[in-house]
Amino acid sequence: MLELEPFSVELASPLATAAGTLDRREGFLVSVEYDGQHGVGEATPLPGWTESHDECRAALSRAAEIAEELDWGIALAKTEQPAARHGLSLALAEARARHADRPLYRYLGDDRFIPSVPVNATIGDRPLDGTVESAAAAVAEGFDCLKLKVGARSVEEDIERLRAVRERVGDGTELRADANGAWTLDQAERAFDAFGDIDVSYVEQPLPAANLADHTRLRGGPVDVALDEALTEYSVDDILAEFAADVLVIKPMVVGGPDRAREIALTAREVGVDPIVSTTVDAVVGRTGAVHLAASIPDVRACGLATATLLAEDLSPDPAPVTDGAIEVPQGKGLGLPDRPRN
Repeated sequence: MLELEPFSVELASPLATAAGTLDRREGFLVSVEYDGQHGVGEATPLPGWTESHDECRAALSRAAEIAEELDWGIALAKTEQPAARHGLSLALAEARARHADRPLYRYLGDDRFIPSVPVNATIGDRPLDGTVESAAAAVAEGFDCLKLKVGARSVEEDIERLRAVRERVGDGTELRADANGAWTLDQAERAFDAFGDIDVSYVEQPLPAANLADHTRLRGGPVDVALDEALTEYSVDDILAEFAADVLVIKPMVVGGPDRAREIALTAREVGVDPIVSTTVDAVVGRTGAVHLAASIPDVRACGLATATLLAEDLSPDPAPVTDGAIEVPQGKGLGLPDRPRN
């Protein structure tokens, strides 16, 4: 049995994306019964990254019909729309983890006890003084990894912003930058030259997602290349075959579920590419699933999971709070949610 419950949660403040400005996240809670256990997942489409809201609903309805006629495995195999597949995959994984009497991360991975996962703070595009103050506040809260949004201003302004942040926070804080595909190759090369002196660890999606070859050209210097949006254009095998990335930023909602996300992470690790787990500003179910996924990856670097504060409201209390730059991994069965989420 599969049940869908539509939900809508408002953001604390509007969020600019490549596909427009978001002021709320709308999706579906996906509930299943499997092996005598209840499991819940989240399917929250994001314009520009996944299928539409209507396409997601239709895909989940088809999955329910297939599961009733055949079985869950076939339903999952025939669901290709990423957000819909994420909701179904996460719900089934939680039911199986609950049946195994394990937290989801231990069901996905091994029996290691992981109390928390390191996370980065995200510093949005603000003028220099505001950027520096936001970075200093994040460090004061315990974050030792900061991701700064770049690309909306000139390269020279972004270099100045990151240099000022480095001077303020010192050498003990990892700095990352995220250009969201905004630069040309020339702009990226200028930024990378300067960022090397500032000790920026990597730049996320410096060039447009479709431009795989030039990402390969950027690699090899002191600043690594991380790919994010490129995973909507290319398979992980294509990216790795082109040697286009040092880091892959993996969003479970975008790649179609925690099972696919973990497979991508382990495949990348095999060839020396670091996986980092991030969210698409998901509600509590999807976000908690991403926390478990990150915990199932051994020695994962700081991930982009500290996104609960972007929401003005949520579907249930947060079981994975952030403290001193790390997010707590729930240890209860399955997702470990304190209450069954409801809109």
